Amino acid sequence: MNVNDIAKLGSNRFERFSSWMALVRAIARLKHLLSSVYSGTFHGWHSCVDCKSVHSFEEAQKFIIRVVQRETSSILTFNPVLDNDGLPRVGGRLSRANINSNEKNPIIIPGKHYLAMLIVRYCHELVFHQVRHFTEGAVRSAGFWIIGGRRVISSMIFQCFKCRKLRARVQIQQISDMPVDRLTPTPPFTFVGLDVFGPWSVVARRTKGGLSHSKCWAVLFTCLTIRAIHIEVITDMSSSSFINALRRFIALRGHVKVFRSDNGTNFVGSTNSLKINVINTEHGSVNDFLLTKGSVWIFNQPHSSHMGGVWERMVGTTRRILDSTVLETKAKDITIEVVSTHDSSGPESSGILSPSALLTHKTESANDSFSFLDITDMYKAQWKRVQVLAEIFWNKWRREYLQTLQTRRKWQTATPNLSENDVVLLKDKSTHRNEWPVGLVTRIFPSEDNMVRKTEVRIMKDGKQTTYLRPITELVLLQSASQ
Repeated sequence: MNVNDIAKLGSNRFERFSSWMALVRAIARLKHLLSSVYSGTFHGWHSCVDCKSVHSFEEAQKFIIRVVQRETSSILTFNPVLDNDGLPRVGGRLSRANINSNEKNPIIIPGKHYLAMLIVRYCHELVFHQVRHFTEGAVRSAGFWIIGGRRVISSMIFQCFKCRKLRARVQIQQISDMPVDRLTPTPPFTFVGLDVFGPWSVVARRTKGGLSHSKCWAVLFTCLTIRAIHIEVITDMSSSSFINALRRFIALRGHVKVFRSDNGTNFVGSTNSLKINVINTEHGSVNDFLLTKGSVWIFNQPHSSHMGGVWERMVGTTRRILDSTVLETKAKDITIEVVSTHDSSGPESSGILSPSALLTHKTESANDSFSFLDITDMYKAQWKRVQVLAEIFWNKWRREYLQTLQTRRKWQTATPNLSENDVVLLKDKSTHRNEWPVGLVTRIFPSEDNMVRKTEVRIMKDGKQTTYLRPITELVLLQSASQ
């Protein structure tokens, strides 16, 4: 057996190495040991500086490349030329260029071999994990021409753990179907989404002179079916003020089956531990009030405001109106006239569909006079007209508005689901991306369509394991459990 007999082992053993330099060092030492054996200078396994010289590394690199090139024939399409070491190089058209010989005639490396991935990874680390163009330039400068190099480099960068931490996008999934709350004709404010926004500074004049400065917030209730809104003002973010707002709302709008809201600190959490004045729906008084009224409160998962877009959109619209009118009383009337469908200007059109049409059972064209009727006939006619207007509204709601909910305007394509034991990066808006914690998916929550949009993630925080519920839009996949 001689030094060249190492090639008989096959280059598949190179796959045991994860680093180009580690492979070069191993081959250099192996060649040195074999040379020592045949020269009679072998003294057993020992540390030797001779195998760590620049010359020994260069010979090891040439040997590795020669072994790999012997196992492939695709290099013939590159018009190869053999150098003094018997290595095929690219026979290009840059012989007159003022560049070094390695760049004029780079060594050909088959792109499908594992060696190509090791070289690309090594050059990628040399340029500090820059994008494909920088890595490709580093590979060419090192004197290598990888067949299909762009594909190899792009694949390696896509799988690079550090590059995923720096540049990978958060996970997305096809947007789910509409919930039943938004598709079922029900009385107004049967299904409600709500949010609290503000505060505003309020200045009041006292009876004995002087001014009183305070703050107020607004609780916005949005009907999930017809998107009508109701606004209640509260003077502080306490459970008692919030319950009073709920009482006023239910007294005006009737029984509510389901309340939906986000999972912000103004609705959940412990006021004692946080030491702040917030609305706590877990407070006993709030729960007792909901049980008395026969209502259910459903929270969206934390950090998923997009799941409450139907009321978040109305909060933004109302806030702009309040800012422009300085809390004028007509703000509620303006927002309640929001158009639900596009205007139909045909002669058969019965008016624009808006929430106020159902809440008031009136239209701008309904100016009929009942003065020619007696009191009994007038009540009968008004009752019939109310029923007709309600039926007209729901017919137009089914025919015009319901169809506008059909299309998916974003997240239109299904993507692979996250799975348990996936390594992810947990997004944190309060810190720089380099400081986002790395976590492990411990549990997934598939929806009715078997698509995962909610996960449970475990991270290390302050030396302790902490578990969070997060939507996939707050996670960056670093490494799949199947890899």
